[in-house]
Amino acid sequence: MPQSLTASTRLLLRAGMLIDGSGSPPRAADLLIEGERIAAIGAPGTLHADAPVLDIAGMAVAPGFIDSHTHDDGYLIAHPDMVPKVSQGITTVVTGNCGISLAPSPARPRLPQPLDLLGPRELFRFPKFADWLAALRAQPAAVNVIPLVGHTTLRVAVMDDLDRPALPQERAQMRELLSEALDAGAFGLSTGTFYPPATHASTQEIIDVGAPLRKRGGIYATHLRDEADHIDAAIEEALAIGQSLGSRVVFSHHKLAGERNHGRSAATLARIGQAAALQPVCLDCHPYPATSTMLRLDRVRLARRTMITWSDGYPGAQGRDFDDLQRELGLDDQQMLARLAPAGAIYFLMSEEDVDRILADPRCMVGSDGLPFDKHPHPRQWGTFTRVLASQVRERGLLPLETAVHKMTGLAARYYRLSDRGLLRPGMYADLVVFDPQTVTDRATFDAPVQASEGIVGVWVNGKCVWNGECATGELPGQILVASTDADREDSARA
Repeated sequence: MPQSLTASTRLLLRAGMLIDGSGSPPRAADLLIEGERIAAIGAPGTLHADAPVLDIAGMAVAPGFIDSHTHDDGYLIAHPDMVPKVSQGITTVVTGNCGISLAPSPARPRLPQPLDLLGPRELFRFPKFADWLAALRAQPAAVNVIPLVGHTTLRVAVMDDLDRPALPQERAQMRELLSEALDAGAFGLSTGTFYPPATHASTQEIIDVGAPLRKRGGIYATHLRDEADHIDAAIEEALAIGQSLGSRVVFSHHKLAGERNHGRSAATLARIGQAAALQPVCLDCHPYPATSTMLRLDRVRLARRTMITWSDGYPGAQGRDFDDLQRELGLDDQQMLARLAPAGAIYFLMSEEDVDRILADPRCMVGSDGLPFDKHPHPRQWGTFTRVLASQVRERGLLPLETAVHKMTGLAARYYRLSDRGLLRPGMYADLVVFDPQTVTDRATFDAPVQASEGIVGVWVNGKCVWNGECATGELPGQILVASTDADREDSARA
């Protein structure tokens, strides 16, 4: 794309296939960008403006993709060009998921896993949530940010002993930190009771800590306590917490782990759908049958294959299969964990049928759940959104193109209460992606995960081009977003 077009503050996108994010069928249209916003949309050839013209005939133009589940909190600071995300069409990221956020940064010299998944210890330098947001405003990234605050991070910041429920005074301290974060701009609270630092948190602790959500209508996003044999009880716990807090429940990276649980997504989705009649709920997922997190033996034993993504204890394990390495070293499971830890891994423990069923659910958004600092990351960090467009849409026909785009844009914008993004409408912010629907595809694989996607022609954030089809442009126009307080107006705008 010519530099004159990527640098322009006014740009006419001519004759593209407009997919507006609402789920409506595509239509041919011109689209005019002026400054940060979409100025006009009209039939091809009807818009005339004193602006450079980019002919995108044969290409699709859609709202910029919203990655509804990320761990990019530290990556935004360390790598503001956000190449793994903008190269697949992402213009907004939801941070602070699974109970872990970069701020308010705990003062401990060593942080327990899984906080280290957010990046090196030196990135945890923000005593208050507002300090992290101020740093992002002073040095913006290429993408917009929807920030959540993590309950696990609050626990680590406040508690000396994590192997018990929080005491009343500790809950009060966490509640105050959450309130400060919400005042600063956090959209809500996330939990990750699956992980050791929060395993001992009771349901009541989460309700007590989350009390400030009640008067703000904030989000409650949860990595369930169990995503395997006891998932039913974990879903009920999350629903109860959401009801008590008056918050929308986001079921993070919904999955069924382990072969004996394959197929159960039909029942879990039915339960979530039933709950939707009584309270606001939604979910997110990515299009891969493998997940990734810290190295845990319970996951190794559930998975049909485990790949090591990094290891401080044995750096040579990176990219190796756990079973192959175990045979080579002649160690039992506990000895292997001790040899590798701390470490991360990719676990192949889901079924393709469950993944497809979950992604097709009408309440499901798309979220990468990538771990950007892993030395051998899961390919979802680089390829989630383009994989959906290539595999689920073009190759297998599981979703119509407009439905997939809706899940990546308008649906996520509605659930996160963004009244001025996620749709292509005059007056909306110009977060846009232009792609070739016939060739767009992911290139990242489990063996070679750090590869940019193909078929993404251009990406604009707040009217600035951040990806020109080949590389990042150096523009850093991202903003810390603000949730709409007018839900009625938000819903009517999408009617």
